[in-house]
Amino acid sequence: MSSQKSKKSTKKPAPLETDKIHQGDCVKVMKSLPRGSVDMIFADPPYNLQLEGNLHRPNNTLVDGVDDNWDQFENLTTYDKFSKEWLEAARDILKPDGTLWVIGSYHNIFRVGSILQDLGYWILNDVIWRKANPMPNFRGRRFTNAHETMIWAAKSKESKYRFNYDSMKALNEDLQMRSDWFIPLCTGQERLKGETGEKVHPTQKPEALLYRVIMSSTNPDDTVLDPFFGTGTTGAVAKKLGRRFIGIERETEYIEYAQARIDGIKRLGDGEILHAPSKREEPRIPFGTLIERGILKPGAQLTSSNGRHKAKVAADGNLVATGMRGSIHKVGAALQGAPSCNGWTFWHYKNEPIDSLRQQIRDEGRPQGTIQ
Repeated sequence: MSSQKSKKSTKKPAPLETDKIHQGDCVKVMKSLPRGSVDMIFADPPYNLQLEGNLHRPNNTLVDGVDDNWDQFENLTTYDKFSKEWLEAARDILKPDGTLWVIGSYHNIFRVGSILQDLGYWILNDVIWRKANPMPNFRGRRFTNAHETMIWAAKSKESKYRFNYDSMKALNEDLQMRSDWFIPLCTGQERLKGETGEKVHPTQKPEALLYRVIMSSTNPDDTVLDPFFGTGTTGAVAKKLGRRFIGIERETEYIEYAQARIDGIKRLGDGEILHAPSKREEPRIPFGTLIERGILKPGAQLTSSNGRHKAKVAADGNLVATGMRGSIHKVGAALQGAPSCNGWTFWHYKNEPIDSLRQQIRDEGRPQGTIQ
């Protein structure tokens, strides 16, 4: 009696197509994409608002709330099952060092956060989007709901995720970017409207919000995927910033508006302008290299940024101050009585931080002449 071995399906996922909107169920589409192929995901899933009845303003006019079918779920169990399915599919297509952003309100964000932790994501931050112009609480029975929460998570605890710290600091007038972002709702010309003047999508997000998200955690030419693409804010901002995008959307009307919106945007091709360099990624230049290459000579005197402390450069790369000898960091810390010190910014030579001397080597790749 002969036996036949059953043949398993060897169907491979379709090649990754970027700068394209895929129509269909987000879980099915994500499962069709190559595993580990996406750098960042921004997800604006249904919030499951659980609205009961119409909401009216004090003057009895009807509030245009979110009552679309795509936001309706039978119960919380059904919503949790839906959340688990799309979060699993999203994690599969993320690169090992990729990250996920997901936005929500108090109706859903805590359930989504719990599920993504159970699936192995590693939460990096929760970011509060404070709305500059929130919708009032017309019934006067609760606080005005003036914010939404974004969870930023890495694929795993071991992920070497991307964070453009210096760019975020530059966007915030040279101050560390905080986790509460004060940004207006999407209004005015940015809000897409139909032929009769009504909003095309009830939850269209402002481009300023996506600008900060994409700028903070991707590089030019990275691939950004949005599984709930809507009217294409993620794709529009990604194109402006020189990133690649993949959109997934079920509704034909939303796709048509999103495609027309994105087609009208010109991609900026200047990589130098779009790139967000990180100081942590620059080549490591030891202090001794400045001495070896003659940029600083033994015996040169360094002064602290406030002018209170002085030290001389030793031939071996140490600093010598009154009663002490050590690295630029250790001597700087000891003189201040501090636990640590960044010697590159603390110490100055001829009124310039010695970090500028290190930068000469990075920029030119060769000595910039001897400083006497």
